[in-house]
Amino acid sequence: MSTTIDVGELPGRLSEALAIVASGHEVLLTDGVTPRARLVPYACPGPRVPGLHANAIQAAPDFDAPLPDDFWAGQS
Repeated sequence: MSTTIDVGELPGRLSEALAIVASGHEVLLTDGVTPRARLVPYACPGPRVPGLHANAIQAAPDFDAPLPDDFWAGQS
């Protein structure tokens, strides 16, 4: 189910629009007859899993080495 609300009416109907979205439906925001945006329910991501990508990123051995002078001069 989709409900259409004109953007000019939105300030007065924001609570209604949010209630519709909270119930799992979408709200189409229009400017006259031109669609401008959709309000959709927020899909909460699943729980974070510690260690899921262990060792996927590794720092280079020289990651903290000083940068060469030509880098600072804009030549590299």
